[in-house]
Amino acid sequence: MPDRAPQPVDRQLPTDEARDLISLVRDIAQREIAPKAAEEEDAGRFPREIFTLLSESGLLGLPYGAEYGGGDQPYEVYLQVLEELAAARLTVGLGVSVHTLASYAPATYGTKEQQVEHLPAMLGGGLLGAYCLSEPSSGSDAASLRTKAVRDGDAWVITGTKAWITHGGVADFYTVMARTGEEGPRGITAFLVPGDAEGLSAAAPEKKMGMKGSPTAQVHFDGVRVGDDRRIGEEGQGFAIALSALDSGRLGIAACAIGLAQAALDTAVEYAQGSRQFGRPIADFQGLRFMLADMATQIEAGRALYLAAARLKDAGRPYAKQAAMAKLHCTDTAMRVTTDAVQVLGGYGYTADFPVERYMREAKVLQIVEGTNQIQRMVVARHLIGPETR
Repeated sequence: MPDRAPQPVDRQLPTDEARDLISLVRDIAQREIAPKAAEEEDAGRFPREIFTLLSESGLLGLPYGAEYGGGDQPYEVYLQVLEELAAARLTVGLGVSVHTLASYAPATYGTKEQQVEHLPAMLGGGLLGAYCLSEPSSGSDAASLRTKAVRDGDAWVITGTKAWITHGGVADFYTVMARTGEEGPRGITAFLVPGDAEGLSAAAPEKKMGMKGSPTAQVHFDGVRVGDDRRIGEEGQGFAIALSALDSGRLGIAACAIGLAQAALDTAVEYAQGSRQFGRPIADFQGLRFMLADMATQIEAGRALYLAAARLKDAGRPYAKQAAMAKLHCTDTAMRVTTDAVQVLGGYGYTADFPVERYMREAKVLQIVEGTNQIQRMVVARHLIGPETR
C-alpha cells in the first residue's frame, strides 16, 4: 500500500458556505456515487436516484436564484462542485452540467410568470432536463437546424428530430430550439417542452465508447403541441439564447474534464507509490515522476483557466473567449492525462480492474460535446482577429 494516498484538492473558496457545500458534495460522492460507478457504467445503468438525491440536497440549481429554489452560488463555486462530482463519476457531473444548461433559458430569458411556474420544480423539485439544439445533419453548423415549430392559434406544433441529446428519453423537460421563421440563426425560437408531451419520443440510446451510463439518444417531435406560454424569449431569439447558454455550458464541460483528469492522476499516483519494480516503488523512477508532474501541472493550469473565466462571468463581464479557451484546454488536458494514467499503470491500466481505461474512454467525448474543440479554436480566433472572410 502507498505511504500517502492522494489528498483532496485544496480549493480556494470565497465563503464558509461554499466550503460547507464542497464538504457535502465530497461526502455524497464518496458514499453514494463513486462506489457504484464502475459497475453501473459497465452495465450502462443511468443513476436516476442519484439525481433525485442531488435535487433534494439542493445541488441541481446551484447557479440560479434562491427565489425559485436555486442555490444562489457564483459560477466559481458551482463549477468546483461539478468538478468534484465528475471526479466521482462523469455521468453524474456531466448530467448536472446538462441539466443546468437546459434550465438556463427559462432562468435567464423567461418571463416572471414562466419562472414562477417552472423553475421551482426544475431547480429543486426533482425534475431533470435536456438541451436540444443539434440535429442529425446540423451539429457544428447549428444555425442550419430544420426542426420546425408552426404557430397554430395560441400554440405551436413542433416537428423534427434532435440528435446527440444527453438524457434523451429520461428527461422531464426539453429546452428545444426550433425554426419558426427564415433560414439561418434569426429564424430560430426556444421552447420548453414537457418530457411527457404527446408526440415526443426517443430512439434507443446510442452505443458509445464511454459514458455508457448516460443515455444519449435522438429525440423525435411528431407534431408536438405546446402553448405559446412555453415559448422562451421572443420569436427569432432562440439562437442567441442557445449560444449564450453554451458559453456557460462550456465552463461546465471544462470543470467536468478537470474532475475526470484529477481522478486519473490520483489513481496513477496511488498506483505508482504502491507498485514495486527492481526492488523499489515505480514512483522513484525519474521518467515516471516527470510524467506525473506534467499531468498535475496541466490539471492545475486547466483549473485556473476555468475559474478565471467563471470569475469574469460572476462579475458580469464578457467571458465567451475565455469559456472557449477553458473548454478547449481542459478537455484536451483530460485526454492527455487519462492516456498517461493508463501508461503509468502499464498492462493493468488497459484492464477494467482499474478505472483509468474508463476515464480514457470517457475523456474523448468531452472534446466533442457542446462544440468540438475545433469549433472552440474558431471561437477564440474570431475574438482575436475577427470573423473569417468569405
